[in-house]
Amino acid sequence: MTAQDVSAAYCEAQVRRLDPDRHFCAMLAPPDRRADLFALYAFNQEIAATREQVSERMLGQIRLQWWREAIDGIYAGTPRRHQVVQPLAAAIQRHGLDRALFDRMIDTRETDLDDGPPADLAALERYAEGTGATLAALALQALGVAGPAAASASRAVGVAWALTGLLRAVPHHARYKRVFLPGELLAAEQVRIGDLFELRAGAGLPAVARQVADAAREQIVSARVWRRDLPRAALPVLLQARLAELYLDRLRRHGYNPLSPEATRRPALAAWHMALSLLLGRY
Repeated sequence: MTAQDVSAAYCEAQVRRLDPDRHFCAMLAPPDRRADLFALYAFNQEIAATREQVSERMLGQIRLQWWREAIDGIYAGTPRRHQVVQPLAAAIQRHGLDRALFDRMIDTRETDLDDGPPADLAALERYAEGTGATLAALALQALGVAGPAAASASRAVGVAWALTGLLRAVPHHARYKRVFLPGELLAAEQVRIGDLFELRAGAGLPAVARQVADAAREQIVSARVWRRDLPRAALPVLLQARLAELYLDRLRRHGYNPLSPEATRRPALAAWHMALSLLLGRY
């Protein structure tokens, strides 16, 4: 195996282990596009893990600056020798991926270093745009899908997936003393952040989670509208909206309590295959 093959295999292994849902979706792409998707998703994992891997804000800023400079190097034609940077550079070169989208992802991840929750639902959706939606836009570019419909679909799918993921990650974030639920909603429902850190749901938490889930469902409806204008090549990204819907359905069945393991666990693979069959049937 060449060094590039080793790096590509590393990216796929990381995505399979840390982001199995996107890995499942990426396997629907043509074989010659999968490595590019895995590189994008591995890059996302690298910057998303910043908060958890540093003990001080300044160290997090240094880590993110390293990635800014790594992106600089890729676009300057001098990529760093790194097991994610090298495959990412190859994907960027093959598909002419938009540089501004990478900058936006890194800048948005810098807000992960803040201690407080997003101010309101609008702020949370902006965060979802800068993370999930931007990554979805890059993935569609790597799949050769472009145009106004692609831009609108990537925003809807990415925001829905990010909001759903943040709901599922409430217990995980609480262990790191982080809350991504809107502060305005928490205050209105009298949910104490300290209780969340102790993994105590409280009476108001389901109401907060339901409002975030409703916002995610609105984006899923929008994604369905734009799906009609996109080619079958977009499926590895569009399927994320259907999977988000399955997660939201499970959360609803368990009373919108994001601290319940049953409410947030991953459905069986058979449910994923059913979601895929339903989506394929609409093309």
